[in-house]
Amino acid sequence: MSAAALGVLATTQTAVAAPPAPAPTTDLGQNVLVFSPDMPQADIQAKVDAVYEQQVDNEMGTARYALLFKPGTYGSATNPLDIRVGYYTEVDGLGQDPGGVTINGGVTAIGRNGSGSLDTFWRSVSNLTIHVVPTADACHTGNEMWAVSQAAPMRRVDVKDYTTFMPYCEDPNYASGGFVADSALEGGALNGSQQQFYVRNSDLGAGWSNGVWNQVFSGDLNAPAQSFPVPPYTTLTATPVSREKPYLYVDDSGAYRVFVPSAATNSVGTSWANGHTPGRSLPLSDFFVAHPGDSVATINAALARGKHLLVTPGVYDVATSITVKRADTVVLGLGLATLTAQNGAVPMTVGDVRGVDIAGLTFDAGTVNSPTLLKIGSGHHKVDRNPATAGSAADPTALQDVFFRIGGPHVGKATTSLEVNSSHTILDDIWAWRADHGVAGSVGWTVNTADTGVVVNGDDVTATGLFVEHYQKYNVVWNGERGRTVFFQNELPYDAPDQASWRHQKTNGWAAYKVSDKVKTHEAWGLGSYIFTNVNPTLHATQSFEVPDRPGVVMHDMTTVALNTNAGTIDHVINGKGSAATGAVSGQPQTVTRYSDKAVQ
Repeated sequence: MSAAALGVLATTQTAVAAPPAPAPTTDLGQNVLVFSPDMPQADIQAKVDAVYEQQVDNEMGTARYALLFKPGTYGSATNPLDIRVGYYTEVDGLGQDPGGVTINGGVTAIGRNGSGSLDTFWRSVSNLTIHVVPTADACHTGNEMWAVSQAAPMRRVDVKDYTTFMPYCEDPNYASGGFVADSALEGGALNGSQQQFYVRNSDLGAGWSNGVWNQVFSGDLNAPAQSFPVPPYTTLTATPVSREKPYLYVDDSGAYRVFVPSAATNSVGTSWANGHTPGRSLPLSDFFVAHPGDSVATINAALARGKHLLVTPGVYDVATSITVKRADTVVLGLGLATLTAQNGAVPMTVGDVRGVDIAGLTFDAGTVNSPTLLKIGSGHHKVDRNPATAGSAADPTALQDVFFRIGGPHVGKATTSLEVNSSHTILDDIWAWRADHGVAGSVGWTVNTADTGVVVNGDDVTATGLFVEHYQKYNVVWNGERGRTVFFQNELPYDAPDQASWRHQKTNGWAAYKVSDKVKTHEAWGLGSYIFTNVNPTLHATQSFEVPDRPGVVMHDMTTVALNTNAGTIDHVINGKGSAATGAVSGQPQTVTRYSDKAVQ
């Protein structure tokens, strides 16, 4: 063929080549708002303001929202974007890394007037960079203010300026609980009034200031040195095992994908400091995208076909279990999507398979008692003995930002909230809550009933950020071997009517954290348990922590606190050891630095 002919052919081929296929459209639901840098900022500000005004006081409501920002820059030094975050609102960047989306302004979470941040629950921010620019409300946005309580994580966020977790503009300015992971707080951070807080695998830049009762750090750069109990800092150089939360992002072609980070051991710092987070990227075509109107049968059929599951914002009534049976399945919720048990169902079960990842979901008990709300592994046999179904340290099952409620928005009943039977499972930011407040008629000792928040039967299970509150018997029961907990926060039940209703055998009350008498090896760091019995202030709990006296069981840095001068007593910290937390020392922590085989420090 002549050179001239080749030229003609080449020209012809170029002329008829098909344009790149557009990214497929995806229906993420009407309550997912996707923003792009080319949208007028006034429109973006108006939409995020409208969501906030609807959600700011919607603590027990049913609306759920996800605000997603495509890669690019939003706001400027002269025209900042102020994203205020109310209940059931998730704010995410859609870049592959936090540097893909920059907010010039702030992403602000604060309590409602009169409550500080004691109940600033159910919201999140992740996967973006924040350059703080003061707005007209300079008090809240002069710093990056994420003044939150439980179930309000900050993940994969790079804050270029100062961050505060204290609602110092509010009166009162109390705060209780918080979780930060895989983030860079370059300007440093103020813990302030946060009673307890956990920071994992982050860079604290200019440092961390202030501690109240129980502050825990693991795998963090520039964290305070170990100093418990004064200041109350528990610091682990590395996080023993971790798996970062899966996240939605947009690739270079504009298509949605889900990134699933790999597990890590003895990790330090953020997963993205030296490039992309290690892991696998899945096209959204591999997912069944669920909406609140979809039936459980439809969802289960998709899972059986090998699909992963993306749960869009909303409340899903679940009368039969959503069943996850395939290894390495990803179940990712957006906008704090909520599964509510109906007719005593278990809303979700996971089979005896490895590598499942469940993230960003809330589980609500229904009016008929459920045996549990989420069951990981069958519990019918010791799966470790079967190589085909054994848990895997290299490919662990993981739960991130998974929350449970017994009562609150409505009457709820469940014997247990979370049952973990599979070995090598990671529990990362879990809040199991038997409600102490809610809509009228939804809360009471015989109304929202629940024995135990978390039961761990599997071996080699690690909890990084475990919040469990107000259950009527043991809040946590740990039966598996080689379990580890890094940070535990608990309040004992408020509402027991009398001591006879809240005791067993010769023991007053029930421990917050119980390690089975048969367990040979267990270790935990940074545990806090508080008492506030506002129905009957004469009640006593014998102790908050119960463990077998064996050399392999070691508990580090435990705190008990009586929250009021006249509302209950914790007689001992652990196994009959440690001073009483009582009204006479209200607000003063009673501590044990180390306990093992009856030895106390």
